[in-house]
Amino acid sequence: MVSQIMSCAIAHQSGGTPLNIFEPQQYDHWLSEQPDTTRQWLQASGFEGKGVALVPGNNGELGHAIAVVSDLTDMFACGDLAQQLPVGEYHIDNIRDPDRLVAIAFGWGCGAYRYERYRKSDSKFAQLNLDDADVVREANDLIDAVGLTRDLINTPASDMMPEDLATVTQHLAERYNAVFRQWTGEDLKQDNFPMIHAVGRASDHDPRLLQLTWGNPEHPKVTLVGKGVCFDSGGLNLKPGNAMRLMKKDMGGAAQVLGLAQLIMARHLPVRLRVLIPAVENAVSGNAFRPGDVINTRQGLTVEIDNTDAEGRLVLCDALTEAAAETPDLIIDFATLTGACRVALGTELPGFFTNQLSLAGDLMQSGERVTDPVWSMPLHQPYKEFMKSDVADLVNCASTPFGGAITAALYLQHFVADVPWVHFDVMAWNNRKLPGRPVGGEAMGIRAVFEYLHNRFQD
Repeated sequence: MVSQIMSCAIAHQSGGTPLNIFEPQQYDHWLSEQPDTTRQWLQASGFEGKGVALVPGNNGELGHAIAVVSDLTDMFACGDLAQQLPVGEYHIDNIRDPDRLVAIAFGWGCGAYRYERYRKSDSKFAQLNLDDADVVREANDLIDAVGLTRDLINTPASDMMPEDLATVTQHLAERYNAVFRQWTGEDLKQDNFPMIHAVGRASDHDPRLLQLTWGNPEHPKVTLVGKGVCFDSGGLNLKPGNAMRLMKKDMGGAAQVLGLAQLIMARHLPVRLRVLIPAVENAVSGNAFRPGDVINTRQGLTVEIDNTDAEGRLVLCDALTEAAAETPDLIIDFATLTGACRVALGTELPGFFTNQLSLAGDLMQSGERVTDPVWSMPLHQPYKEFMKSDVADLVNCASTPFGGAITAALYLQHFVADVPWVHFDVMAWNNRKLPGRPVGGEAMGIRAVFEYLHNRFQD
């Protein structure tokens, strides 16, 4: 499902136009050592040491290319090069460090992304050739994980309902020799996943719980849980039209964990991986769950429904209870859960909550290293008071509009017991174009998590 443009942007082969990539100070030093003809050409062409320049060769054809970027530690610094350079093949002439080459190749590949399921583009992109097979493999594994995540989110609900998410998960399991299982429709009630069933039962598309397991059972257990609300109308608390427009992305949490799972399996991380995705459509019909209903959960806590548009935490709570039952070393969930987190941090910085304070710092540092920033938010326990119900153990929506991301996370915390746990509240969408990041579905936080898991379990 990953865009072929992304997959073809980076190749393991030699040849191509020489390309020098510099930071500003490096460029100034390089320029001082060049012959007068090169300096005069760059000056005459108006190149000021920013962006891309093309230098002709002796025969009048392109001799070599120059790119000057602000910071080569930024993995998106080269995110526009696939579009800025003339179509053709290039090889990097002045950088040998494998980590730096992976970063360049990753940004290059992400910048070549196009979602073309319904309309083909005539766009062509420059190709980067690299001699190091390991660098190409690592870069393409990262690019493909981002591409899968973007593709899933960008796909409209007409082609991305619970059964479609199941097909994607099953294909991923087959590709990496993992085991796939699903609970569907009435099986959810029979096997005690009442919340997932209640939220999804109004749709013509049966609700499901998807499971993928992979890896050596003796390895540390890492469980990923992703909110898979394939479309969110708001239920009987119907959203206004402008708030419903992008609700195809409400399965963005599921997309994140599938992209992350693919990366973990492709890189052979020594963990026993389990993925759980509650996949539903929050629709409106005669049997839709209602405000005021009291519904049981897998854990046995009863929940009073204050607002049917706070459905993500409902499907997640049953999945988190199942995840915690086998006491893994770490549970990580991803969800497009609250607008409150976007108000606090904006749309481009994912917030996360954890019951392990030492883990918070490690995750933030991992994100900074790989240009996938994430930010720790507080599980402020006194706010649990806002989740009390007069008739049930909990209410699904706090009695105050303030601290909405925190109260949502506190709701979820009831269902993870004492297992180490991280909850990501993500936008999963780019509202503006940035280098390597077009408008549309986006992977947010998955490379930060992979970097953390790699440092913890691989070394």
